Amino acid sequence: MSYVDGFSCAVPTANKDKYTAYASRAAALFREYGALQVMECWGDDVPEGKLTSFPMAVKCAEGETVVFSWVRWPSKEVRDAGWAKLIADPRMNDDANPMPFDGQRLIYGGFAVVLEA
Repeated sequence: MSYVDGFSCAVPTANKDKYTAYASRAAALFREYGALQVMECWGDDVPEGKLTSFPMAVKCAEGETVVFSWVRWPSKEVRDAGWAKLIADPRMNDDANPMPFDGQRLIYGGFAVVLEA
């Protein structure tokens, strides 16, 4: 069954084009190293919560937009091998592809798929 990496971050709204270019370059590398699909989603209807929410999770500030992304891999084994290659690839370092957002507020995790419909 597939394996998914999920990500969320707060991006300065003014950096939407820069973020899209950054994500496009990264997506090409994810695909090169075995990812089946990369989805980048710009927040459009992301309400602030009282106890928990996407904006709270990434400490979204005024003038920022929540981004939700995921990468689908054929398996955890392919994902682990792909990530090892991504980390070693100089095209992924900050000099080659600088993050147009605060990476310290990026949340991410790997998820085993239990239902794919």
